Amino acid sequence: MTDRLQYGTTAKVFHWLVVALLLVQYSIGWLMPDIHRGMKPGAPMTFHVSFGIVILALIILRFAWRLAHPVAPENSLAPWQRLSSGAVHWVLYALVLATTVTGWLFASFRGWSLSFFYLVPLPMLSSDNAAAGKVIDGWHQAAEWTLLVFIGIHVAAALVHVFVYRDRILQRMLPG
Repeated sequence: MTDRLQYGTTAKVFHWLVVALLLVQYSIGWLMPDIHRGMKPGAPMTFHVSFGIVILALIILRFAWRLAHPVAPENSLAPWQRLSSGAVHWVLYALVLATTVTGWLFASFRGWSLSFFYLVPLPMLSSDNAAAGKVIDGWHQAAEWTLLVFIGIHVAAALVHVFVYRDRILQRMLPG
């Protein structure tokens, strides 16, 4: 299989859909009420978990697409930039996975019953374990903040390429 020089339409659609849904997801997460003992999940939690599942599915599809349709690293990049770019992308994949799985585990250990956009019941662990839920919630919050930091690094690097290096690295992922 030969690496392509540019990202195709499918890779770009996956990328920008994940970006848009992460914006929605972080907005819902920050705006929903704090979770207290004995609290039942409402619409914000249902939508937060549902969007998390969509993001997880898209990131898995994007990852599979990337494996099946590799894009060659830009040959104008210094070796350290190619290495750091690849590392940041792998960390982003891992953090999206960690964030979504810990979110599902947190909801499960709260003993909640949730559905996918109120349409289909979600498989949840059956136990209500407050102590485990508290630990998992800490992991979930750490994963979401770490993901946000790495998104910031990713965006900052793209902007450096636009405004400092003035190369066309960002154009490889822009629509068109």
